[in-house]
Amino acid sequence: MADEIQAITGDEPSEPAAPPPPKVTSRYDRSIVEGPLGPAVWKNAWPAVLTSAIGGFQGIIDHALVGNLVGFKGNAAIGVSIQLWIAVIVFISSIFIGMSVLVARFAGAGDEEKVNRTVYQAFLTAIFMSFGILAPVGYFAAPYLLDLVNAAPEVKAEALPFLRIMYVFSGGMLIFFMLGGALRSAGDARTPMVLGIAMTVLNLIFNIILIRGLGPIPAFGTVGSAMGTSIASGLVALFALWRLWKGGWVVSFPRGGSYAPDWSIIRKLFKFGLPAGIQGIAMNVGGVLMLAFIGSLAESAAAQAAFAVSYNQLFSLITWTSVGLMGATAAVAGQNIGAGHPERANAVVNVAAKFGIIGAAFLGFFFFFFPAQLLGIFNMTDPAVVSVGTDLLRILSVSGFFITVALTYTGGLQGTGDTKGPLYISIVSQVIVPLSICFVIQQVGTLQPMHIWLAILAGHITRCVMSIIRFRQGKWRSIVVNIEPTDA
Repeated sequence: MADEIQAITGDEPSEPAAPPPPKVTSRYDRSIVEGPLGPAVWKNAWPAVLTSAIGGFQGIIDHALVGNLVGFKGNAAIGVSIQLWIAVIVFISSIFIGMSVLVARFAGAGDEEKVNRTVYQAFLTAIFMSFGILAPVGYFAAPYLLDLVNAAPEVKAEALPFLRIMYVFSGGMLIFFMLGGALRSAGDARTPMVLGIAMTVLNLIFNIILIRGLGPIPAFGTVGSAMGTSIASGLVALFALWRLWKGGWVVSFPRGGSYAPDWSIIRKLFKFGLPAGIQGIAMNVGGVLMLAFIGSLAESAAAQAAFAVSYNQLFSLITWTSVGLMGATAAVAGQNIGAGHPERANAVVNVAAKFGIIGAAFLGFFFFFFPAQLLGIFNMTDPAVVSVGTDLLRILSVSGFFITVALTYTGGLQGTGDTKGPLYISIVSQVIVPLSICFVIQQVGTLQPMHIWLAILAGHITRCVMSIIRFRQGKWRSIVVNIEPTDA
């Protein structure tokens, strides 16, 4: 038929059309750097937010079990111990911030080899710091840390074994944090959500059994909560390591080549991560010192219990969901910088902040109007505890707006490589401002719980304002992120 048409028209036969160039495929989600920003942020944010919320509910259930089976002294013990545990664990986890900066940039540029090398080196560093430093130092330092925060004798008795278990067996949790950060930075937020839900369910099952006892298993009380957390995170970590080695996820361990430490990459992990680690330490040292102020109050046990439940648990429904938004903002902003789209990175924080404000408003409504009912979930019926807890929850209903905006802007800064800015901001807002307020009031008068709660609010407002100013300065646009190629 083609020959007949050519004979009629007199056209010379033409060369067959060249096939279209093959479409370049990538294992990374390109909608993050090419599609609408709102869906891109939400796609990465909602799994992280859901994971954080479920984790927060798991902590609430632990506190409720301990509160009903042990009493509010058990709640105080968990609250004090978790604050001390986080103060140390956050420094080691800082290398995952550095890892996330690198992974997001390389995923945005489509460089799979650099992504996987970075993840493996972050794993090696985390394992060494967990078992070589955190476990031995944390075990022996635990009683001195509890003395530092003026833990009441009955609280210290419950807290010491809990804290030691958390320090010694934190390796599984660190691997989970590493994997979640790597997957989210590479654009896969659903896998860490599934793993987080699995870990939460396991944690809940183990805690119900170990806190209250079941059959031949005795009731371990407060210590059972730490045991359940360690066992659940360890099981999930073992599965994650198997999958990273086997492959199939958007990130994996590199196959072939050397498996020895690569000091050029490790230095980059600390270059970008260490400021975040110092930031975390500053924030949590501020929290520990704030606990010392709470411990100096006339009714310290009641105030510590109210703080443990209201701030560490109920307010975590805002902070942990905001941390999910922070991670999503960091991943999307970092990938767009890696893909050469700085204006998209600039717009990401505003989109994420709007999501955060909606969540803070929803939870803040319950904090403000139903504080006694929320405290009652934890068997917090002592009049002194209910009084200070109600005041704190109402302050936190306002504070939530400021902290969620601050965290989304922090994500924008960290994701683009500016990890020093949030460090300076945290030192001022989480340490200098609230502690100075408490110190001055203590020197000139009598420090009351409401003074401490208002100091916390002042710190959150300061952090929000400073984070917005820092991001809008735009210094992150000139930050270069790269690692050396392999010799192969």
